[in-house]
Amino acid sequence: MNGLTPQELAIFHRDGYLVRRGLTDAATCDAIVEMAQTHLEVNLAPIEYEADLQYPGAPKSKEAPGGDTCRRLLHAYSRGDVVRDWAVSEGIKQTLQALLDSPDNVLSQCHHNCIMTKQPGYSSATLWHQDNRYWAFDERNLISVWLAVGDETTENGCLRVIPGTHTLDFEPGRFDAALFLRPDLGDNKALIARAKPVPLEKGDVLFFHSKLFHAAGRNRSPETKFSLVFTYHAASNHPIEGTRSAQFPGIPL
Repeated sequence: MNGLTPQELAIFHRDGYLVRRGLTDAATCDAIVEMAQTHLEVNLAPIEYEADLQYPGAPKSKEAPGGDTCRRLLHAYSRGDVVRDWAVSEGIKQTLQALLDSPDNVLSQCHHNCIMTKQPGYSSATLWHQDNRYWAFDERNLISVWLAVGDETTENGCLRVIPGTHTLDFEPGRFDAALFLRPDLGDNKALIARAKPVPLEKGDVLFFHSKLFHAAGRNRSPETKFSLVFTYHAASNHPIEGTRSAQFPGIPL
């Protein structure tokens, strides 16, 4: 049964996220990891490197130790059938129909659409942010979908979220120039104190609203943590022409 119960739907609307345990089988997870490892070995572009973004803990430059550490394998949808099949599978499709309250939905090729490759040693921390800070759609109502192809823990940098923040509006002064929450402000400190980690097991899928504040720590384990991440929106929620959000065509589910 891939549909949602009324209780699950209520949890998502209240908290801004929902974990569907074991939604993906182990064989699919293993095939995605195998593909990602192969693409890493040959540096198959396009790739975003930790040094490109300069988040906390990242190498200072491409020439510094760890400067060739990959952060994300981009354009995941184009990398293989196993990824494409999962991205439009019935479990994903039916869950999104319920969460977006829309029968017709679209996968964005412009946002996320990546395999996260959080590697030991040089992985960075991601500060508190909303996914749609740089996105341009008619409505700020999108859902990010995160597949754990292996176990995700606080040790290897699992996501942390601040439940309920998808329902709140924030003044511009609450953010820094990169649109991360400013940790020096009292109101933001109180908000961050409500955060909780979201550990995942292999095959679990996290669905979270694009306005939900989330962050992630560094990978302090000895193994690379792979995660497959896509963003979806209702077909009626159009990207704004001339923006990054309209750069590539969406994939109808």
